[in-house]
Amino acid sequence: MRAPGRPRSQEVDAAILAAALDLLIECGASLTSIEQVAQRAGVTRATVYRRFADKTALLVQAIESVHRDHEPGAIDWPSVEAMLTDWARYLGEPRNRRMLRRLYGAADDYPELLRAYRDQNGARRAAAEHAVLAAALERGELPPGTDLGVLQQVLNGSILQHLGSRPDTESTADIKAYFEAVLRQLGYRPSS
Repeated sequence: MRAPGRPRSQEVDAAILAAALDLLIECGASLTSIEQVAQRAGVTRATVYRRFADKTALLVQAIESVHRDHEPGAIDWPSVEAMLTDWARYLGEPRNRRMLRRLYGAADDYPELLRAYRDQNGARRAAAEHAVLAAALERGELPPGTDLGVLQQVLNGSILQHLGSRPDTESTADIKAYFEAVLRQLGYRPSS
């Protein structure tokens, strides 16, 4: 038995998410409104609200719409090398970099966005990072006694540092080399 009402249009969903992401990147979270999203997507505010409870839920879903790691196994990296390659590929896209800067910049003017994003999506990605780092520790690629929680914080901090200090045109090879250099300073030595 089908749920009552008309079926939702995937094209409308995509238009709303694209409009929300564009506005987030262009204006920031605090200056993005449901009204603006509706206008840009060519729908009514009611259409947006039927799909999303509020602006925060909409923006979190818009951010997630550009991630490619929703398929099963997508972030089950077999090695640190694979994880860094994936990060570099993602950060090699200027639009993703601008979106992440807006997301983290929202900590001051729209803190509920960053909090909701971390609550809904952070644990899954953090667990995947932890798993790959734990495997590297087991293989002897990290110094014995490495605190993996601290290592994750350093790596996440290096992402923010890269977003703020490097050009958006940097190649994926250069981005990956940056993360490898950070890890080498922390004692990472990949096995052959």
